[in-house]
Amino acid sequence: MQEQNYLIELTTRVVEAYVEGNQVDHEAIPALIRETYTALAGLGKDAKPAEEAKPERAVTARKSLANPDQILSMIDGKPYKTLKRHISNHGFTPESYRETFGLSANYPMVAPSYSARRSEMAKRIGLGNTKGQKSKRATKAEATA
Repeated sequence: MQEQNYLIELTTRVVEAYVEGNQVDHEAIPALIRETYTALAGLGKDAKPAEEAKPERAVTARKSLANPDQILSMIDGKPYKTLKRHISNHGFTPESYRETFGLSANYPMVAPSYSARRSEMAKRIGLGNTKGQKSKRATKAEATA
């Protein structure tokens, strides 16, 4: 009984809001009330869980890695130097992205040439060396200077 009263109250609110914002023929209101009540009463009853549709790949895994300067996104097929921000904007983590599109666990999130450039720059400024230890390149540069 309480559920029915609740449904009637909800139906009243929904129909009232709809009629206030739209031009409705007065003869159509009873049908609108009936349809709204039926729709609200049917919510949650015998609901079948929707199967999650796997998104289609925009490109193949091989094609996405064909150019060392960029990685093509499986989501939209556009080129990126690094995918992390792009996939997070679409609600993925690197792991879930790989899983969703059936990619291997070692599928890169950064273009190979971009990664190599960043690595080279880090080595050049001495990152990764223990404190007080100079890199081999810095030592060679001082020796030649």
